[in-house]
Amino acid sequence: MDESDAGSVDRRGFIKGAAAGALAAGSPGVLHAQDHQDMPSDPALRVKALESVLVEKGLVESAALDVLVDTFENRVGPRNGAQVVARAWVDPAYKQRLLDDGTAAMAEFGFSGWQGEKLTVVENTPTVHNVIVCTLCSCYPWPLLGLAPTWYKSDAYRARTVVDPRGVLRELGLQVSDEIEVRVWDSNAASRYLVLPERPEGTDSLSEEQLAALVSRDAMIGVAKVESTVDGDAP
Repeated sequence: MDESDAGSVDRRGFIKGAAAGALAAGSPGVLHAQDHQDMPSDPALRVKALESVLVEKGLVESAALDVLVDTFENRVGPRNGAQVVARAWVDPAYKQRLLDDGTAAMAEFGFSGWQGEKLTVVENTPTVHNVIVCTLCSCYPWPLLGLAPTWYKSDAYRARTVVDPRGVLRELGLQVSDEIEVRVWDSNAASRYLVLPERPEGTDSLSEEQLAALVSRDAMIGVAKVESTVDGDAP
């Protein structure tokens, strides 16, 4: 575990807000730089070329690919993790099992890493805030969270989160007060992490299903908090 107290635009624009200042200062860690480079990276170009060939030959449809990506990025994956979080909020015994052995507790829902990765769940409290990063590449608990967001894989997020977590969180729209300890957890190929967010106030009357609807992917990474309503309306 890496730990830091050091002192953040929307998720896609994290790279943008920091770009001007960081580039001017010669910093290597501007998240937005990767999303707004003039040319895609070599892997991205190869993927686009392959997609173009497959579409041209009629083997796949672009719309179908978009639906597939959306499913794993925003629907199936994050909803899995949200179920786990909601269960922990309503079932103290399950919460303890989740914190003691995240891998086994996740398996109770039928979720598991394809490569047998160990899952460690870290709990946010009124005095501790956790955030997840992978400094080596982009290791990520995708069975629970779906596809990793672009900003999570960027050099800027990976490099800056371990040295200035408060600043990164602020640029991503989350202000963490100086009184709260910030802990940064570095994932790797053998061990992944999941943040158990704080349950928002005023949700005592909500069902487990309604609670799950409140939980976002970003809250389980640690770059956002769970709000008590969705789009301002009660679920």
